[in-house]
Amino acid sequence: MVTKHHIDAHAMHGGTFGSGGFGSWAEKIARLFGTPQYLLGQSAVVALWIVFNGYSLLVNFDPYPYILLNLAFSLQAAYAAPLILLAQTRQAGRDKALSDADAKHREEISESQRLLLVENTNLTQEVHKLTLEVRALITATTSK
Repeated sequence: MVTKHHIDAHAMHGGTFGSGGFGSWAEKIARLFGTPQYLLGQSAVVALWIVFNGYSLLVNFDPYPYILLNLAFSLQAAYAAPLILLAQTRQAGRDKALSDADAKHREEISESQRLLLVENTNLTQEVHKLTLEVRALITATTSK
């Protein structure tokens, strides 16, 4: 169940680069890197690159040993690593905010349960007291 505390905790947490813009874009890109669609797409691009350049089909702009392809991978890795770290940092911040809100919620529930237990104990003592009074009245009435 999402409580007001959970919503407030997330509203206050804007992330490393704020709540929108660059941080959100970076997270979307970082999340894309781990998807099967991305891996299959990248594999297809590499296979086509090798086929077209390795066998001199149509164009031959990056002959073996594929230095341009290697440069593209290096550039991708240079950007992917920080984006993934940024996404992890933002997620860790959200996880911490959620954990803090959850802990606060548990404390409130615990305090609420404690108050209910105290009230229940008071009511039980009151019922016991009334039971003794009723018993005393019945005993007094029957002994006359």
